[in-house]
Amino acid sequence: MTNYIDGFVLPVPRNHLVEYKRAAEMVAKIWKEHGALAYFEYVGEDLKLEGTRSFPELVDAKEDEAIVFGWVVFDSRETRDLANKKVAADPRMVDLVNPLTDSSRMIFDAKRMVYGGFEQLVQSNK
Repeated sequence: MTNYIDGFVLPVPRNHLVEYKRAAEMVAKIWKEHGALAYFEYVGEDLKLEGTRSFPELVDAKEDEAIVFGWVVFDSRETRDLANKKVAADPRMVDLVNPLTDSSRMIFDAKRMVYGGFEQLVQSNK
């Protein structure tokens, strides 16, 4: 089966990681209700490799920010496109995203998030 994913990297202030995690768990449920096969988010822990550009550099991370790397799996780009529309129209997302990006609280800066849709090139499960 050929999958399609949306991938993203963003900085989150460490003092907001617990709140961010709660919101991300709900976002995962919403995405899956609207067609995602799976939803993943991980917090960076080993982010430097000599001779390469790091995720913290890519998103201009500050010293007090953690790097979150995530992806959402779909069975096709068409499913992803439909899910994007449904998620954008889901009223629960407004309640989740606004507190996360409200400039007075700023749990993460969406302008520094890196995002893209990707079609499968190689898959190796063994």
